Amino acid sequence: MEKLDYLLWESASGLLDADLPGARSVTVQLADDDLPSTLLMGSGSSLAALVQVWVASYDDRAGIEDALRAVSPRVDGYLVTESEPQPDDPSRDLLSHVTWFPKPERLTEEEFLRGWHQVHTPHSAELHPLRASYVRDTVVRTLTPGSPPVRAVVVERFQAADYADPRRLFGSRAALDQNMTDLPGYADLEAISCRPMRQVVLR
Repeated sequence: MEKLDYLLWESASGLLDADLPGARSVTVQLADDDLPSTLLMGSGSSLAALVQVWVASYDDRAGIEDALRAVSPRVDGYLVTESEPQPDDPSRDLLSHVTWFPKPERLTEEEFLRGWHQVHTPHSAELHPLRASYVRDTVVRTLTPGSPPVRAVVVERFQAADYADPRRLFGSRAALDQNMTDLPGYADLEAISCRPMRQVVLR
């Protein structure tokens, strides 16, 4: 089994009715202007959907990508490995905070993964103490020609009221300071994009 992440841009009309042949499971994060925009960064306002698909083999993705291109003018696809440092909450009334970013060129692969996985991930629980779950996808390779070199796709889940209030979304001043200290070890602030989204499990 392999996991594919697809970023759909500008629009995703008809996505929830699309047939994705060969998909074993499908989870969609949808843009929703009614959600609080507490953390909207980078190109987040242009993202229409994140489609996360489990398949038997990424070799058999052509039909899935054809279906996604039929509902969105631009589709960027990535093969990823999934980790759940904070396992997903089964409740479906949570808000999803979706983040994606590239690896800074100044970092080696080892430095990037250590800074993101081993340093930032544990500290992120203190940064967002009321977070319900954290799913971390590390990009193995880009699947769609011409797509930007994204290396990280993250979905964090929150109660909407906690996300909307910065005093509840973030932890202590020390946790915020630690996050800024950690940041250069895995990302450049100006290269990070994120937005709140609504999760729909299709299959």
